[in-house]
Amino acid sequence: MNIESIERWLAAVGVPPEVVSIGTEADNTWCLLRIEEPDAECGVAWEVFWREQGNRYDWARFSNEQVACHYLFGRLTWAQVARGAVGVLP
Repeated sequence: MNIESIERWLAAVGVPPEVVSIGTEADNTWCLLRIEEPDAECGVAWEVFWREQGNRYDWARFSNEQVACHYLFGRLTWAQVARGAVGVLP
């Protein structure tokens, strides 16, 4: 999973597209951002957080794109399970 495929995966479990912002910060969304870090070993980091009223909540930072995407997918899929939107098939 990467930034090109995460939106399809999230849609597959019923996460509304307006809840996620890939590549830009937007209020009332889960954001997934690529951050350029010229001084870092790999030169890039990935941040995942909920943004509300200009503030970041539940912020997490990763050095790997796939790990960041799986983290976001896991958080949002769990939210879908918790609200009963998805679950075990009969």
